[in-house]
Amino acid sequence: MNKKTIWITGGSTGIGKALAIKFANEGWNVAISARRENLLDEIADNHENISPFPLDVTDKSKCKEVFEKIKNKFENIDICFFSTGTWNPKKERDIDVEQIEEVFKINFFGTLNAIKAVEEYFKKKKSGTITIVSSIAGYRGLPNSTGYGPSKSALNNLAESLYFDFKRSNVRVCLVSPGFIKTPMTDKNDFKMPFLKTTEYAAEKIYDGLVNKKTFEIHFPKSLTLVLKIFSFLPSKIYFALVTKMTKYQKKN
Repeated sequence: MNKKTIWITGGSTGIGKALAIKFANEGWNVAISARRENLLDEIADNHENISPFPLDVTDKSKCKEVFEKIKNKFENIDICFFSTGTWNPKKERDIDVEQIEEVFKINFFGTLNAIKAVEEYFKKKKSGTITIVSSIAGYRGLPNSTGYGPSKSALNNLAESLYFDFKRSNVRVCLVSPGFIKTPMTDKNDFKMPFLKTTEYAAEKIYDGLVNKKTFEIHFPKSLTLVLKIFSFLPSKIYFALVTKMTKYQKKN
């Protein structure tokens, strides 16, 4: 029986790396992409089923070129997992237009470039899964998040829009909304992160959601995400008061 194949962007560190290892250990072929080729090579050298495909997702033509290489190597692609992202909390406190443009260029348009590269393939194949990694920060506006939160909110809307478009071709679009996961990116945070989990925890949840379940959104840990989902339905006045109170508490502690 032929092995199934997954392509993961943002695969050199964090959730992407942990998920690559999880799928490889489950017997899948894994293609990993990121800008830092040395990190990709290191992961591939230590895991038989993982192959590196260096890529800067902000380069549209390179996204198409790399996907062609992956297709040529594996022929059949079952899942695409697009998890490229950036976050700089120090530059999110003010309206830094250049920084916000850069965040959107990577988080939103980088993801969009990757999706565009695989669109025709999946629509012709009429099966498979395209996965967009967002964040709980995309549910509603948060303090000190002038670029990251809005970029993730845009991804949420994009995933819902694409759900309808790809469903006509029998292709699943899946949204992943992690809570606080310990990664090099969240290590930059200067506040206490509730329900902080490991990348291995995230990989287990995502693998189960992609392989064993058919829901649109995979979100975790539920103890945090379900509360935030309730927050998303609250009237603005109540929501603003609650978040203000919580952030004041965080500063004191």
